Order: sequence, then C-alpha cells, then structure tokens
Amino acid sequence: MMIGASSFALPYPPRDFEKHLDSLRREVEAIELYIPKLRIYKNTSLLMDRVENLADTLSALTMETTIHAPYFGDSPSYPPNLMVDTAHMSKAKFRLLEESIELAGLFEAEIVVLHPGKIWGDKKASLSQMTRNLRILARFAEDRGVLLGLENKEGTDPTNLCCDAGDLLKVVSDVDSPNLKVTLDIGHANLTCMGDPKALRRYADLLKEKVAHVHVHDNNGVCSGRYFGDMHGAPGTGNIDFSPLKEFGFDGVFNLEVFSMEDVKTGRDYLHRLMG
Repeated sequence: MMIGASSFALPYPPRDFEKHLDSLRREVEAIELYIPKLRIYKNTSLLMDRVENLADTLSALTMETTIHAPYFGDSPSYPPNLMVDTAHMSKAKFRLLEESIELAGLFEAEIVVLHPGKIWGDKKASLSQMTRNLRILARFAEDRGVLLGLENKEGTDPTNLCCDAGDLLKVVSDVDSPNLKVTLDIGHANLTCMGDPKALRRYADLLKEKVAHVHVHDNNGVCSGRYFGDMHGAPGTGNIDFSPLKEFGFDGVFNLEVFSMEDVKTGRDYLHRLMG
C-alpha cells in the first residue's frame, strides 16, 4: 500500500507551490496533480515555463505521481476554460485531455484519472458517445505508455454517468483497451450506495479486478448540502466503512482526495490503522 494525497489539499492559489509540495512529501508517499488548479494554463494554453519548473521539482522530490485531468466541474472556483465533459467533446476538449496524458510522461506519472461525462437528454446516447471518446483517448494513452483510470461518480447527482459499478465496467469492457482501467472513488461509491456498508462492499468487490487507483475521502452517504453530499472529508468524519479497501488486496496508491493538509494527516493515520 502507498498513501498519497491530491494537490487539492495544498493552498490555493498555489503560490510557492514547490515549497508546499515538499511539505506534502513529508506526510505521504505519492501526489495526485490536480491539473485544473496547478496554474499551468492561461485560458487553454499551457504555460511551458511553469510546466518545466514543476517537472524539475517533481523529479527532485522523487514522489510517486498521478494526474487528475480536467473534467466537468460545477464548483464556482473551477476554471471554466478547462471544463471537459467526456461524453460531449470538441477537438479543443480532446486536446486538453491529450495534454494531460502527455504531461504524465513529462511528470513521470503512470496514471491519469478521467471523469465520466454528463447525461444531456438520453443516457444511452451519452454513454455511447463517451465510450467512443474514451476509445480514442485510450489509443492515445497506449501510444505513450500511460494508464487511464475512469472514476466512478456519485449517484446522488442524476446527471452523472458511470455511478453504477455495472455501467462503469461495461464502458471499460466496450473500450477494450489495456490502458483503460478504473479509479475506485470510495466516497462517490458510498453516495451511490446511499451509505449502506453492505452495498458498498458489493460495489468494491465488483470493481476490484479492474482497479488501478483509489480515491479516499468520507461523507454521510446522503444527498445533502452542496455538491450532492460529496463532502470530501477526511476518513472517519463521515459514515463510510473503509474495510473493503483492506479486503480486496489492492497494493497501489490510495490517494486522499481531501481539502487540507490537516485532513491529509488525519486520513493518512486512519489508513495506517485500517491496514494494520
């Protein structure tokens, strides 16, 4: 097991980002670079001097690295120019995701996390179009030796695709690429399972053979407050039974997707106790 954390936990805007990365390195073994808030884009153009400085910093830190690509963000702070819906993509949106895959090579990251798209009108048509788009992206990733992790989303938001484990597995099967696997988001799964620990265990068990990466955060399993109940709290602050993470024997990166360094430390200690 390797415990990591999202760069989302670092101060934003990320001034002195390199210094904050070093403080994160002292707490965890891996980092997930959250592309939408790295300040490496001006509008939709990469700032290559910034990219190269970050690559140099990451090389010196020698941390295991993954990347979270741009997605369809509904937060007011999400950069609108980096909004990507994988079910409904223009050439410009394809280019944004292709750049994340190329950045994985530069940053020595093995996995790029992608969000499923949104349902606009007909779910079946949206799902089919997303599958075609992912097939193109998987070929692009395969040529560059990068693994894509398609993340399950929370079922409390009725516009999300791939909340159900069966839907997610079908997409991965239909894309039929060795470079597309699953990022299991245990917090999103808990919301889809409405806080039922038995249902959550079944959910994790269904996906375990395809999991390449795990996102860890907590919630109460109900659609409440902002973001359909998707609190992204530190493990132990909600109602999630995290024992399925231990039971399915995954030995890759458990990435804490939380919003502060305090929650990173809390989550890290929780996972250490859980895994024994």
